[in-house]
Amino acid sequence: MCVRVNRQSPRGSLLQNALATLHNGSLHLRTCQAIDPTLLNTCSNQPMAILNILEFPDPRLRTIAKPVAVVDDEVRQLVDDMFETMYEAPGIGLAATQVNVHKRIVVMDLSEDRTEPRVFINPEFESLTDEMDQYQEGCLSVPGFYENVDRPQKVKIKALDRDGQPYELIAEGLLAVCIQHECDHLNGKLFVDYLSTLKRDRIKKKLEKLHRQNA
Repeated sequence: MCVRVNRQSPRGSLLQNALATLHNGSLHLRTCQAIDPTLLNTCSNQPMAILNILEFPDPRLRTIAKPVAVVDDEVRQLVDDMFETMYEAPGIGLAATQVNVHKRIVVMDLSEDRTEPRVFINPEFESLTDEMDQYQEGCLSVPGFYENVDRPQKVKIKALDRDGQPYELIAEGLLAVCIQHECDHLNGKLFVDYLSTLKRDRIKKKLEKLHRQNA
């Protein structure tokens, strides 16, 4: 995921305590909050791979991901590969669906210096407010395009960590936006689906043309 701040949240608690820099179209954000238990070490003894990222309108992006039954070494290796792929892109969030692995796995790092990796396995979220935030969202699967999207400002997430342990997290601001964006991927949905048909079709045609030129 790539995000540009369109406006500050009325609550402002996340953005006011952050140092943000825009780099290559991606927003990297470092909060001044203490590191929480969901920030996980992703180091492993296995070499990490750069995976191919599917691009809209690839129909595989519409696949509904299946829950992870067991968090084993294979899943942890996938998590590490996803981080490597996300950092290389570069982006701040990636869902397994985007690399053509249809399991309910999301990785994320909102820090400026790649020091706060977060893992969400089998994530579920619920909105905790009717208040909405608007961000100019982009996506590694929709390269080069950014559009305003409204999402609930504060959410509660339940997920498994890299070791398969359950945890809960209250998120707001950019973190809440990113979680909702990536969970959409697991359900076969992209941020362009929140746009008008005209805008979505325009983006589709431009990307299809680009894909033909690069074929």
